[in-house]
Amino acid sequence: MLAPDDIAAAALSLDEAERTRRQIGLMSLRFPQMTMDDAYAIQAAWVQRKRAAGRKVIGWKIGLTSKAMQYALNIDTPDSGVLFDDMRFDDGGTVPKDRFIQPRIEAEIAFVMKSDLKGPDVTLFDVLNATEYVTPALEILDTRILRADPETKQARTIVDTISDNAANAGIVVGGRALRPDQVDLRWVGAIVSRNGQVEETGLGAGVLNHPARGIAWLANRLAIYGEHIAAGQIVLAGSFIRPVEARHGDTIIADYGPLGTVGCFFE
Repeated sequence: MLAPDDIAAAALSLDEAERTRRQIGLMSLRFPQMTMDDAYAIQAAWVQRKRAAGRKVIGWKIGLTSKAMQYALNIDTPDSGVLFDDMRFDDGGTVPKDRFIQPRIEAEIAFVMKSDLKGPDVTLFDVLNATEYVTPALEILDTRILRADPETKQARTIVDTISDNAANAGIVVGGRALRPDQVDLRWVGAIVSRNGQVEETGLGAGVLNHPARGIAWLANRLAIYGEHIAAGQIVLAGSFIRPVEARHGDTIIADYGPLGTVGCFFE
């Protein structure tokens, strides 16, 4: 494990990178021997700093759920991050130009919980039973850590992404809310357009063959640390498209067919 001082210093550097919009170097180069547990410890220390500053946790995001992304990072497991109250943007709203560093968009299904979900041994069916409703969502990704080191050309790894709160930055929820038994979540799809041009399409089955599987994974992982998914929280189940770059002046819209649309404008 990393020393407590190293964990605290890493969390502080991430916090400053987010506030100043100036990226920092790779954690995987700074601490070559760090593990995923170390990365989650850095994330937890950063989360604690945010909570101490008055921000409220509203839920969780799950990332790296698609096989393509897992192959790219040479891993076989998802990752997770924490959603805060100031990450929410209105459907059709504007994202200020000075808010993020390198924003990207992913299309996801958001689960809103009606009851607590505590591991271990949580199953897909437990997730569905604990869900109040599901609804279309966009996740805004950002990178407080460089995507690649300019000198060594080393790309960021799973420990960099986890430390960086799983690249979590924002959430837009919209469209039509449905009970989880009203729709086959594997077949929920989205057509994602940027400025009227289709950029990506995908189906919910791209998320571990069923979006609820990632939430079961999260509940079971949190149980290891004595945590759980709480009633009322939002959980982003994972993207079923590749990230779409969001540039200044871009309008991003995801069309979920019978579930409606969700979108935002980047100033």
